[in-house]
Amino acid sequence: MTTAKNNSHYFQDIRHLHLILAPIMLLPLLITTITGTVYQIVDLVGKKDAFKWLLHWHKGDFGIINLEIIYPFLTALSLLVFLFTGISMWLHLQRTSKKQPTQA
Repeated sequence: MTTAKNNSHYFQDIRHLHLILAPIMLLPLLITTITGTVYQIVDLVGKKDAFKWLLHWHKGDFGIINLEIIYPFLTALSLLVFLFTGISMWLHLQRTSKKQPTQA
């Protein structure tokens, strides 16, 4: 019974970690994805010179705040945390749904 309680507590910790970090860590992922995609479209159209600022944002240079040194690591860490917590929650859900008896 202790193992089940430990697993439940671990799952609650993972959910709490995901809940707290998701809104914060989602921002660098969204900025990187959106600016990279838009810049690629602009480059295909041939207007990339007018949108150089997108590359600065994509790299983490936001004018006054320049995060170019740590921005790739923040993005990678965000993705890894989302993967770890998301897969952990999904696996826990799969295990608990198999244990529940079907109702007739």
